[in-house]
Amino acid sequence: MVTGGAGFIGSTLVKRLLKDGHKVAALDNFDRYYQAAFKRENVQAIKNKRFSFYEADVRKFSDVKHLLQGYNFDKIIHLAAQVGVRNSILYPNRYLKTNIEGTGNILELARFLGTKDIIFGSSSSVYGNSSRLPFKEDSPCLKPLNPYAFSKRAAELLCSTYHDLFGLNVTVLRFFSVYGPCGRPDMSPYVFTQSILKGRPITLYGNGEATRDFTYIDDIVEGICLSLKRTFPFEIINLGSSKPVSVLVLIRLLEETLRVKAKIRQVKSIVGEAKDTFADLGKAKKLLGYHVSTDLKNGLREFVTWFKKNRVGESS
Repeated sequence: MVTGGAGFIGSTLVKRLLKDGHKVAALDNFDRYYQAAFKRENVQAIKNKRFSFYEADVRKFSDVKHLLQGYNFDKIIHLAAQVGVRNSILYPNRYLKTNIEGTGNILELARFLGTKDIIFGSSSSVYGNSSRLPFKEDSPCLKPLNPYAFSKRAAELLCSTYHDLFGLNVTVLRFFSVYGPCGRPDMSPYVFTQSILKGRPITLYGNGEATRDFTYIDDIVEGICLSLKRTFPFEIINLGSSKPVSVLVLIRLLEETLRVKAKIRQVKSIVGEAKDTFADLGKAKKLLGYHVSTDLKNGLREFVTWFKKNRVGESS
């Protein structure tokens, strides 16, 4: 089962799982943080007899339990989440309910269904600014910068508790700045590409020197699939590219790919956002055999090709 199966990572993962021969059930509530139509497109593109989809909200345990009772899942991949760092500062309660309570409900569902193995999609946001670069999984992560980061770290700890108390096997995967085809419209590669093509200025927060460990979607999906092949009692593993670049470099690469000069409007930095992200991949390589296949330049080329074909005429 894949929760959040209509989202960016979830729908891309479902397609890969079906390609690999798995039988997959997915659920999503089509949250309106960004256009639900985008996520519905993701699901409608999946045509396979081994795929079942359910519209449900992980915050409503009784609904999810009713829909899925009788299933016998080998694995549950929990990707459903309220996303967006800046939005979490405006509406923190939404993040606590979905990302903590919702995760608790999925862990309870696993107990109810008798599913022992869980993969939980977490975030590099948990590291904040207090962890040393590159980020290693043994960092205590005690100073989250925003409610989103807090909710993800709290959910990780809840997973650990369910392992200790009930014997669930949980692999926590910390994703780093995922981008690519079908990408989220709130993420910088999408926002910047849209602005450049429409001749609108890019809003640059701060001096543009903040760095992000941008990771192509296929590499993230590969990491998840590698995790499916292994069972750990409880483990936290980074999935990133381990090649961070500044926001200014990202803009330059997009200019080269689009062959259009960006207009830039510089504003003050936002409180609550990390200065840098940088994944240490030693553990992922050792435990999963994970390696990165797509660099940022080639990944942006793939993303731009998809964007021009699917999004260039949108109004927003």
